[in-house]
Amino acid sequence: MNEVDLKELIEQTIQEFVQPSNQLEAKKVEKKEFLEDGEIADITEIDLRKRLLVPNPVSKEAYLDMKANTPARVGVWRSGPRMKTETLLRFWADHAASQDAVQGEVSEEFIEKLGLISVKTKCRDKSEYLTRTDLGREFDEDEIEKIKKECERKPQVQLIVADGLSSTAIERNTEDVLPAIKLGLEAEGIRTGKDIFVRYGRVPSMDVISEVTGAEVCCLLVGERPGLVTGESMSAYLAYKATVGMPEANRTVVSNIYNGGTPTVEAGAHVASIIKQMLDKKASGQNLKL
Repeated sequence: MNEVDLKELIEQTIQEFVQPSNQLEAKKVEKKEFLEDGEIADITEIDLRKRLLVPNPVSKEAYLDMKANTPARVGVWRSGPRMKTETLLRFWADHAASQDAVQGEVSEEFIEKLGLISVKTKCRDKSEYLTRTDLGREFDEDEIEKIKKECERKPQVQLIVADGLSSTAIERNTEDVLPAIKLGLEAEGIRTGKDIFVRYGRVPSMDVISEVTGAEVCCLLVGERPGLVTGESMSAYLAYKATVGMPEANRTVVSNIYNGGTPTVEAGAHVASIIKQMLDKKASGQNLKL
């Protein structure tokens, strides 16, 4: 089989994926041409929650309603005892996207575009970050000095962005979330310091920055651990007068921030309102009654 025949076979297989599996409702799908660079359509763009994958379901409406209410892979059907090719390829594609989110780096261009002060934890690279969680919580002395030199002392709120376990989440969401938070705080007359980016940062890295800057409230935006549903989800961790070694129960968390969860601008406004309550009540985590 030559290269042309192989491309035609792959294209034919992919086109079968985007057609309804229910043969009674199958419609002829117009054949898509290869892109100029020889690539085929991205199967991850197909919304599985709208796909009727089970042939002849007892209740089509109930089946699709169930799928619409969960991102889980339900009703994927089978070929004998095995997964169907479409299901397996989609699994591999989503797994690859998750790996890219973890292994990728937030670009320097993105950091500069947002005007963030960039610092790095004691981790030398991504590999060490993934294997030494302790180093992702600490900074070398020169990084501490950089924070002292470039950041404001004792701001009401210190905003921090950390790559965490998903660089994809940071680059997809921060441009919307960060301005929404700052706009909400500005409306309440709340002063923020200079925003910081932490490369290879774990959540407790915010505690070090809190102690160094003397901020009343620290808010850390960090990429969540990706899964097979999405690699774009981000969380906001908030703490009142955070200190190194403090109990995790003293943090307040807003999670699942991305287009398929809590929308970015809405999440930013919500985070700003929580920060306002923290400053008013001088508490966070389990000590803050929202």
